[in-house]
Amino acid sequence: MARSLFVTKFLVRTRLARLLPSARRLTDGHPEYLKYYSDRVLAAPVEELLDPALVPEPSGPEVIDLNHASPRFDSAVSQNRLAADRRGTPPAWGLPELRGAVADLAARRDGVEIDPESQVLVTHGATAAFAAAVDAFVNPGDRVVLFDPTSPLFTLGAKSRRARLSWVPTWTEDGRCRFITAGLERAMRGAKLIAFADPHNPTGACFSPEDDETIARLAARFDVLVYRDDSFGRFRYGAKGPAFETLPAAEGRTLTAGSASAGYGLGSVRVGWLAGPKPLVRACALTANLSAPFVPAACQQLAARALKESDEAAFAPVREQYRSRRQYAYDRLKAMGLEPDWPEGGYFLWVPVAPLGLDGRAFAERLYRERQVLVGPGATFGPGGGGHVRLSFAVEDGRLREGIARLGAFVASLRAPTAVGSVADVLETVEVGEGPPAEDELKPAFSRV
Repeated sequence: MARSLFVTKFLVRTRLARLLPSARRLTDGHPEYLKYYSDRVLAAPVEELLDPALVPEPSGPEVIDLNHASPRFDSAVSQNRLAADRRGTPPAWGLPELRGAVADLAARRDGVEIDPESQVLVTHGATAAFAAAVDAFVNPGDRVVLFDPTSPLFTLGAKSRRARLSWVPTWTEDGRCRFITAGLERAMRGAKLIAFADPHNPTGACFSPEDDETIARLAARFDVLVYRDDSFGRFRYGAKGPAFETLPAAEGRTLTAGSASAGYGLGSVRVGWLAGPKPLVRACALTANLSAPFVPAACQQLAARALKESDEAAFAPVREQYRSRRQYAYDRLKAMGLEPDWPEGGYFLWVPVAPLGLDGRAFAERLYRERQVLVGPGATFGPGGGGHVRLSFAVEDGRLREGIARLGAFVASLRAPTAVGSVADVLETVEVGEGPPAEDELKPAFSRV
């Protein structure tokens, strides 16, 4: 007979749930992790979701599958189709070759040994990876710790689960993301999860080994789970310290997310992954299977190929190209009289625009409307971002130069709005007798943050 959620939570709090066979099955033999599981996981139909009759294990080529859920037939677009299409629906946790590639990457780059079968989950991009984690561990009213500014992915994901946000202000110093330890300590008291990216989004700042030690130590002290997004990890221009997961205080409580979009230039395939302790990944797999299972196999194959063929020596020229773009964009903005933060990683510049008399949203809206250039309004990245915009230098060199040239003209027009050049620029875009622009032409359109 199914137990009520109230009884289940009581058993978890009193640690009596450890004695139940169902709890051991849910946690894969690690019932001490039950205290981290959200109500959604505890109330899920676990037996059904773990039943291989519902989610069968991947089969090899020697198995004849008479249980296909989708038909196979030739059509105009089926010529030379991918092997993934011939294999049918992919495993719920992801293709074995991609999970193996993620494990191999962790081993050769960070020295982290993980089991691809039980410690890697493939997701619909980094967005779905975070969604699976917050669904697995965060209840309404639970506290989630975020650095300010941070990715809107974290903010919106936590808010949509009615979590309480605790913000830790940060600043950038010589490419390093700095924060006050006492502030982080206050935020971590009673929290359920801390989430951050390294390199940091939107500033491009990186956490030093000492910062990692502080975060891990406080997470262990207050029993907080750690969600670390490593999507921008290949774009780190300075030296890299030990992997966060290898820190003793981080062991057993850290989930690491990755993405084929940022590090491998495969934004169109929308493939991400989570890696970490088996009981944590297992809970994330359960929530992912409830909402968004089965990442397309063709996309997974492309991601697996990218990870398997990734060679840091071959990637070095790409990193150098981005290093050059970083310097170019930074120098041009400085020449305009702006004071962007110096990024040690990623491909963003965090630019304060408040000295120009506009907040970030107004600046971005006017820049788009008057010069057809998109930047990210800082307010979407946290409470301290209102006076900033995020500028990406991930575009092609020619478009980057043209975009910054238009940005420079816009900044000049703000400083001298009655200058002849700025008036002429406006007249170029509106013909005589044309009248004011239509209402829908005035609405801003921002790129995905």
